[in-house]
Order: sequence, then structure tokens, then C-alpha cells
Amino acid sequence: MTDLAMEKVEKQDIKTFDDIKNLVDSFYNLVRKDELIGPIFDETIGDGWDEHLPKMYSFWQTILLGEHTYTGAPFVPHMNLPIDRPHFEVWIGYWYQTVDELFSGSIAEEAKWRASRMREVFLDKLDYIRNSPNFRGLV
Repeated sequence: MTDLAMEKVEKQDIKTFDDIKNLVDSFYNLVRKDELIGPIFDETIGDGWDEHLPKMYSFWQTILLGEHTYTGAPFVPHMNLPIDRPHFEVWIGYWYQTVDELFSGSIAEEAKWRASRMREVFLDKLDYIRNSPNFRGLV
């Protein structure tokens, strides 16, 4: 077997909490370096990454593994952020990239589908709120 063949390891599907942690940590490592969305994450989360990341592990563990550890309303923290479609396009690009680099399988595909749906739902809700007659701008 050649060195190249030995290095080529078949990617596995997302199966465990450790897989979720790897996915989320790898994703945020990319996001935080991005010029468009990185500053928004860093300004919003500040030094609270030790609290934010476990919430994200729990969220994706619930969504992808069916282990119900997340409680909360994921849209609410986003509704007053200065974000729109271009931000979500960057976000989804990094999510797809991270999933594809690390995993392969039906749950990996579901992770991409779920994130894509979340992007559309969040954008629809933001549009609705911002076009509401009672909307007074970002807080």
C-alpha cells in the first residue's frame, strides 16, 4: 500500500457526541476568522465562548442524534443582530465545508439540510420582523 493510499481514510458519518463537538469546534474555528461574520460572532459572544459552544453541541446533538439535551429558542438571540442573507450565505458555506471535510453519510447530509432550512427560516423571520409596522430598528 502506498503512503497516499494509507493517508486516505474513509470519512465516517456523524454518530457520537464527540463527532458533534468536532463538527461544531471546526466550524467555529473557520467562522471566527471570516472578515464578514467573524466580528459579529466575536462581538456578540465576547468572552462567552465557553458557554456558547456547549449550547451548540447540545443543539446539534438534539437535532442530529435525537438525544434531547437542548432547550431554548434558537432564533431569539439572532433577531437583533445586524445580519442578513449575505451573512447566512457565508455561514452556510462554512457549515457545508466543515461537514464535507469531516464526515460522509446520511446524518452528515441531514446536518447540511437542517442548516439550510434553519437559514431560510431565520431569514423569513428576520424579514417578517423588520417589515412589521412595529419594528423600530435594531436594539
